[in-house]
Amino acid sequence: MQVYRGFPVRANRHLALTIGNFDGVHRGHQAMLQRLTEAAEDLELPPAVLTFDPHPREFFDKEAAPPRLSSVRGKLEQFAARGIAEAYIARFDARLAGLSAEEFVERVLVECLGTRWVLVGDDFRFGRGRSGDLALLRAKASSFSVEAMPTVSVEGERVSSSAVRAALAKGELEHAARLLGRPYAITGRVAHGDKRGRNLGFPTANVPLRHKPALSGVFAVRVHGLGDTPRTGVASLGVRPTVKAGGKPLLEVFVFDFDEAVYGRRVSVEFLHKLRDEERYPDFPALVRQMQVDVDQAREYFATQNA
Repeated sequence: MQVYRGFPVRANRHLALTIGNFDGVHRGHQAMLQRLTEAAEDLELPPAVLTFDPHPREFFDKEAAPPRLSSVRGKLEQFAARGIAEAYIARFDARLAGLSAEEFVERVLVECLGTRWVLVGDDFRFGRGRSGDLALLRAKASSFSVEAMPTVSVEGERVSSSAVRAALAKGELEHAARLLGRPYAITGRVAHGDKRGRNLGFPTANVPLRHKPALSGVFAVRVHGLGDTPRTGVASLGVRPTVKAGGKPLLEVFVFDFDEAVYGRRVSVEFLHKLRDEERYPDFPALVRQMQVDVDQAREYFATQNA
């Protein structure tokens, strides 16, 4: 898959395109990507995705923006796995936000990308002030055809990034996995920490977070990237109130039956079952006792899953 930051000044070929934030690349997004690749094959055009970074809501009000479900790299990996040939990452800034809906169609879709077929969600909005909608897109599409993707539902619930975030915030990981089509995961590189976990008898792999997470607490997890097969463990995701006040969110993973140096290793941590919320304990001995309980409960969870 070819990845482009921004747009070419002028298109030198035509595309089949879909547009969106694709945060989490959930089952609704997956259906769009499948429809895109099918249409692109019929039209003999490369299937391409236009997405945005940062998320438009982060640009307009970063503090009020919802937590991200996936990194840009995570989205790109999902696109590539589903047969997308080209991905365009548009920097969402004042210049892009200032384009009228008509300018977005003419400059971005036609002049820069050479769009011949475009797929959008039935609630798609675009252009300055979100003034453009599906009807306007079809009205302005003189050189390309437009298709709307119907809503995708799972067990009667509309699949959306907001629904995934809500499930994660409530600790309903199995529900989130149904909407995503896979367990929710955070991917990153293991970094050096303060070694406090090792000193307490629970050495952890620490994964710094660039953005606020969509969930918090203590979880039974499965870790990829530490060998040929996934490993199980228990993870704490949050601000570690017993360790320090006002700390930044951090993902700490205690991997069962594993004690190797993994600094710099890229890992993917799948969240399978929530054990409890994050708590502040009166002292470190109390924290250690609870950590042992967490480990025992996580091992019990995996034992029941494998039974």
